[in-house]
Amino acid sequence: MRLDKYLKVSRLIKRRTLAKEVSDQGRISINGHVAKASSTVSIGDELIIKLGQRIVTVEVTALSEHATKDNAKQMFEVKKEEKVNSLPE
Repeated sequence: MRLDKYLKVSRLIKRRTLAKEVSDQGRISINGHVAKASSTVSIGDELIIKLGQRIVTVEVTALSEHATKDNAKQMFEVKKEEKVNSLPE
């Protein structure tokens, strides 16, 4: 499944166009490699997503073309979530 579609269906990112923009800016990596929107996502992959002041690491646990709100939560498992302090010290 394409990365941008997975992010939208799993509701990690609400809109597919936003998922595409974030991917193409190099703010998402799959298994340690920078990913584009057209990159393929498989079960077991580790995604690192940089959104605003947060970095979220998730593991892909399921793939689905369509998902309800409850099913979407089962498509990934959050491994780590951290805030990034952008203010210089």
